[in-house]
Amino acid sequence: MDEVKLQQFMGKLITDMGGAAMIANVIVGEELGLYRAMADSVPITPEALAAKTGCHPRLLREWLSAHAAAGYMEHTDGQFRLPPEHALALADEDSPVYVAGGAVVAAAFFHDKDKLVKAMRSDGALAWGDHHPCMFAGTERFFRPGYRAHLVPEWLPALEGVVPKLEAGATVADVGCGHGASTVEMAQAFPSSRFIGIDYHAPSIATATERAREAGVADRVTFTQATAKTYSGHDYDLICFFDCLHDMGDPVGAARHAGQALKPDGTVLLVEPFAGDHLDDNLTPVGRLFYAASTFICTPNSLSQEVGLGLGAQAGEARLQQVFLDAGFTRFRRATATPFNLICEARK
Repeated sequence: MDEVKLQQFMGKLITDMGGAAMIANVIVGEELGLYRAMADSVPITPEALAAKTGCHPRLLREWLSAHAAAGYMEHTDGQFRLPPEHALALADEDSPVYVAGGAVVAAAFFHDKDKLVKAMRSDGALAWGDHHPCMFAGTERFFRPGYRAHLVPEWLPALEGVVPKLEAGATVADVGCGHGASTVEMAQAFPSSRFIGIDYHAPSIATATERAREAGVADRVTFTQATAKTYSGHDYDLICFFDCLHDMGDPVGAARHAGQALKPDGTVLLVEPFAGDHLDDNLTPVGRLFYAASTFICTPNSLSQEVGLGLGAQAGEARLQQVFLDAGFTRFRRATATPFNLICEARK
């Protein structure tokens, strides 16, 4: 027995257990508006924060102390401060690094633990629609800041000739649109174009429709319930898959259907979680997050559908390219990337 190795591992495990407990505290703080109440970065006592938010001061002291111990907040002489850099991640929903809302996804893991255990002991299937409702809201809030920061200014311009089409008036399909964050973002940026959001999950379609109405783009955005292999139309200039292709049971079939639905000079925009082509490439903090999430969400959802290819959230660029080549596309390239996403372009 290597005593040093044991102690190092115990330290890592305790750190991760503390991290899981802190994410639960983050979810509570986000829901109660505690971070927003501290977003001015002015030091505050638990009692003053309680008066400001209507929360119990003794529980707030414990919550704030946990944040100080975790390095999420600063503590001096009984006062706690949320640094402005941390506020960008925890308090500002318009920030490109806002993650507090997306932490709700982690809550679904615990709500759905028994469902995953059952899947592990049977056919591996756990469908997207069978998750706890906080999964759907959390997923929207996790991805939306990245779409706001990168989709219009970086990802679309990285595609060959797509932005001029969108400016002139294009027809766009957003497959696997969920709550429509990506669809609405594009519609707001390109008022001459028409957008169709597609998802097989009826409650998400209802929410997406409301999101379009709230954003004032409902006249140019339609959301429809269909699968990635059954939606209608053959005149799309652009078909998008945002962080969803790897979740599908038959991604080759979905790509093939996209090829049939595109105009001859049309484009597929594929946004996928960032990953290398081999496990050893992904032994990173981002890889850990995506593999863990894929265990609960992506892979069991794929296994719940026909074919059940089970790509997983860390499929990697080479595997994704093969999906499109198998579907009949002749061109596939990485257009750009972020630390969290691969952005690829496919053409017939």
